[in-house]
Amino acid sequence: MKLTKSILAFGIILFIISCATNPFTGKKTMALPGTENSSLFPMAFQQYNQFINENKVVTGTKDAEMITRVGQRIAVAAERWLNANGHQGYLKDYKWEYNLINDKTVNAWCMPGGKIVFYTGILPIAENETAIAAIMGHEVAHALANHGQQRMSAGMLQQLGAVAGNVAIQDEKSRQMFNQAYGVGSQVGVMLPFSRSHETEADKIGLYLMAVSGYNPDEAAELWKRMKANSGGQAPPEFLSTHPSNDSRIEELIKLAPQAKAEAQKFGITTFRSLGKF
Repeated sequence: MKLTKSILAFGIILFIISCATNPFTGKKTMALPGTENSSLFPMAFQQYNQFINENKVVTGTKDAEMITRVGQRIAVAAERWLNANGHQGYLKDYKWEYNLINDKTVNAWCMPGGKIVFYTGILPIAENETAIAAIMGHEVAHALANHGQQRMSAGMLQQLGAVAGNVAIQDEKSRQMFNQAYGVGSQVGVMLPFSRSHETEADKIGLYLMAVSGYNPDEAAELWKRMKANSGGQAPPEFLSTHPSNDSRIEELIKLAPQAKAEAQKFGITTFRSLGKF
């Protein structure tokens, strides 16, 4: 029991001393030892380079050029916002890179440190450059808000809890029951809501970034209406998903769009680019 208490106490101490305030969210975020940017970024860059070498990168096309153009505008918007809010130098270790991959997968992602991939499969659903900016803003927001770092830290704490429980429980049958209950409970009750909160944060930050970049944030909700239609309504219940439901997401994006426009006005942006389909 003493060992269990020591493990839990150590975990609590790690949690307390490893929290930092993220400028984009204003929240305390976990950064346990081994998940700092100085460790995380080099690993992410190496994995990204390996992925690029193993997949079909699209270059020299209008679509590829658009991905880079939008990404650069979002990166500039992030730096403008940070500088205006007293966070100069926050992006000094980021190494922005934008690649379009020839793949039917409907997805895009951004690794810690600013390495971005779009799959060609998402382009028909996006339909226009403004929607690409909505996707880009959302994915970049994950990196800016250190969501990868937080997920790693949360996973470490989840494992620590499992170890503590297994050390404390001597009876084999009780230990098996604990592991089953802990696995389901920590996933559904903690990890999945944690992931959904990250998606909601990324939606808000991404909306602000696209607006400061000169893209109309109203398009984000329209994009997700198309994403919902593309899914055919096939999705797990929200409480069992890593993402908010499509309907929840659309409703929240509609509500946040005026706030994003107000944020853009602080940077002198009162009108947005008028961009039709590709």
